[in-house]
Amino acid sequence: MASAPEDPVLERYFKGHKAAITSVDFSPNGKQLATASWDTFLMLWNFRPQTRAFRYVGHKDVVTSVQFSPLGNLLASASRDRTVRLWTPDKRGKSSEFRAHTAPVRSVDFSADGQFLATASEDKSIKIWNMYRQRFLYSLYRHTHWVRCAKFSPDGRLIVSCSEDKTIKIWDTTSKQCVSNFTDSVGFANFVDFNPNGTCIASAGSDHTVKIWDIRVNKLLQHYQVHSCGVNCVSFHPSGNYLITASSDATLKILDLLEGRLIYTLQGHTGPVFTVSFSKGGELFSSGGADAQVLLWRTNFDELNCKDVIKRNLKRLHLDSPPHLLDIHPRIPHSHEEKIETVETTETIVRTLPHKGEEMDRYFLNPSLMSSECPPTTLKKKAEDMSDLPSESQRSIPLAVTDALEHIMEQLNVLTQTVSILEQRLTLTEDKLKDCLENQQKLCNAIQQKS
Repeated sequence: MASAPEDPVLERYFKGHKAAITSVDFSPNGKQLATASWDTFLMLWNFRPQTRAFRYVGHKDVVTSVQFSPLGNLLASASRDRTVRLWTPDKRGKSSEFRAHTAPVRSVDFSADGQFLATASEDKSIKIWNMYRQRFLYSLYRHTHWVRCAKFSPDGRLIVSCSEDKTIKIWDTTSKQCVSNFTDSVGFANFVDFNPNGTCIASAGSDHTVKIWDIRVNKLLQHYQVHSCGVNCVSFHPSGNYLITASSDATLKILDLLEGRLIYTLQGHTGPVFTVSFSKGGELFSSGGADAQVLLWRTNFDELNCKDVIKRNLKRLHLDSPPHLLDIHPRIPHSHEEKIETVETTETIVRTLPHKGEEMDRYFLNPSLMSSECPPTTLKKKAEDMSDLPSESQRSIPLAVTDALEHIMEQLNVLTQTVSILEQRLTLTEDKLKDCLENQQKLCNAIQQKS
């Protein structure tokens, strides 16, 4: 068991955005921090003393997500303007634009080897892109409402996604099929991510909860009720032993996953906290929220060498068979309304860090990111409060209806595959058309020179 960590320390804070911070991410070397905001800008902060921050302008609406590529040579961003941009993280900040979706894009995520990019959108789809050619590859359709987040597993074989349809889905990137499905009857997940070894996922719930699921056995392992408002983001420490959460109750909380308890409550923001992220080595973490401030914290949680962590997670990429896909099949029913092991902690260490600054007006905040007004006390769900659920007799469905639903699902799968094929063909057609136009231009120039 790891030794007890020292108290996290607020090292510095950055003030440059004019509106709420939606996303933060560290560069692989831990020397830079990228931030996204409602003010439509990205900013790149350098940790060296007396160095300038760079502001990247290009998006025409709220920037919802930002992430460095594994090598640190690219910076991907998603926006409500329905585009994804790839930036060169230097003082010039050149970018290329993907017309990615037909609705606002909510998240971007690179695979661990940097070859692929996953984008999630309010058009209910997840799209996968090839980074070498910067071309669209395929789409994943099964969600029935806005997709809030999509993340690659550390080995790149799986993708986890969460949606406002109250489901979390696991996708196989080889077969392009949904291989597992977790359903929540209370709220939906705002954010989801794999732990560093890819065996578990953590979800940040609009119902104020944080849940840890074991995807090998499709089981809910841990269930934390430590916030009094919706949880907007979570981040695993590279060791996998700690999880930090960000909530609309204006706090950050650090959970010890080995002992299953809350160990720190951090108060530094003056409004809802929308995003939090550990650095690749785990010695730093950063948070951002409605107060437009970016806070940088230092900790000593099981300090790891970033290269060793990445090397360990990439080992699976060269195996012939997936290490844990077989554990996901066969799929068992996810009746998580059964008895829940709830972790409720009252012993907390509160680090109060006041900052001056006016509170952000409500119109800066994304209503879809916010939960309903915070109640005065934390909601505590109990397993016995299930009287409003339907009985077994009410759940029974006539056989004819079941057959009809199965037939509909089969037809929807066929339509989904057809749409995916059409998208790929459209991409190829666009490439060929572009080549034809370039050749035509060359011929016209040659004719003009001869004449």
